[in-house]
Amino acid sequence: MDIESSRSGAHGEPDAAAWVTVEEWGGSSGSALSRTAVLTASASSLASNRFGSRWGRIGSRVLGAFVPEGFPGSVTPDYVPFQMWDTLQGLSTYIRAMLSTQALLGAIGVGEKSATVIGATFQWFLRDLTGMLGGILFAFYQGSNLDSNAKMWRLVADFMNDLGMLMDLLSPLFPSSLIIIMCLGSLSRSFTGVASGATRAALTQHFALANNAADISAKVPLNDLNILSV
Repeated sequence: MDIESSRSGAHGEPDAAAWVTVEEWGGSSGSALSRTAVLTASASSLASNRFGSRWGRIGSRVLGAFVPEGFPGSVTPDYVPFQMWDTLQGLSTYIRAMLSTQALLGAIGVGEKSATVIGATFQWFLRDLTGMLGGILFAFYQGSNLDSNAKMWRLVADFMNDLGMLMDLLSPLFPSSLIIIMCLGSLSRSFTGVASGATRAALTQHFALANNAADISAKVPLNDLNILSV
């Protein structure tokens, strides 16, 4: 923000025509700055002037909620294609997760009079416990290798995620092996969580051109849905 002012009058007294100009500039270190507003004040008047249309300013603010500051100069050219496909994958994974959860709940007896709360809770506990232990073991054995080949491990995470959801969808068809299928599906998705989180961090560092990895990670479109994606 730049500030300019006129000289004072004689004997140090303020001149009647003294003025102060305040300029507002938008942008960041990763992109060219542009003047967005000018405020001029004097002893008898106050005037402000904004550059650009109102709809243009609204559009830029809405866009700023989804892209990093300084976009597109603060990210690599492959950032936009990656986010487009990643967002579509996140939506697809979210829909599949709802279907697999519905299948699991039906498999453990939700909605049936013969099912008990304790039995369903215990089955869900075993499923989550298996997933947590699997994630810990996978991170212990492969944690140091995940950033050496991010593309390969991201593909592995995608395959394991699909495999885990497929097991959940098929679980109602095999009631006698329900616990085993549920635990294997949770184990498969636990590998996905570790591998996808590690590779996403490596990809975020690749996109960051202005030391803005945190901003890129926070501004991922549909970030809540991408929690379920890989």
